[in-house]
Amino acid sequence: MGKAVKFALSAGGNVGNVEGSIRCAVEKLKASGATEVRLSGFYRTAPVDCAPGTADFTNAAITGYWRQGALELLRSCQKWEVEAGRPPLHGINQPRTLDLDLVLFGEEMIRESALIVPHPRAKSRRFVLEPLAEIAGDMRFPDCGKRVDELFAEILQE
Repeated sequence: MGKAVKFALSAGGNVGNVEGSIRCAVEKLKASGATEVRLSGFYRTAPVDCAPGTADFTNAAITGYWRQGALELLRSCQKWEVEAGRPPLHGINQPRTLDLDLVLFGEEMIRESALIVPHPRAKSRRFVLEPLAEIAGDMRFPDCGKRVDELFAEILQE
């Protein structure tokens, strides 16, 4: 295992007990060795880029420190999504019980077929930045050099 790297996850869903699923993911993170895990408050948000009639989402952010690689964290998150009832094969922007997106992994910029970090759409999405600003406003997006709280402030001005 390597040095602990600070990570940021965006968590959400719109089917079933989403808050319970997110809290369960936090416990699984801790049980998998993540330390200093923090969970933001929960935010109710309208669906973005979803089919008409899609139910509102509950969103939150999770941060902590992880000693394994980013791909291991992604795979763990995908496993927990399935355990929470999300089909292993699913379309983008479909209703879901739990969605865990790896937004930031330290200062790393990763461009692999299975993983892109920073998350490519996170900087333009209020439902990602608002909860993340609550618990980690000082985290920086290495691709643009801006902090989470700066990007959130920009979205509020639009």
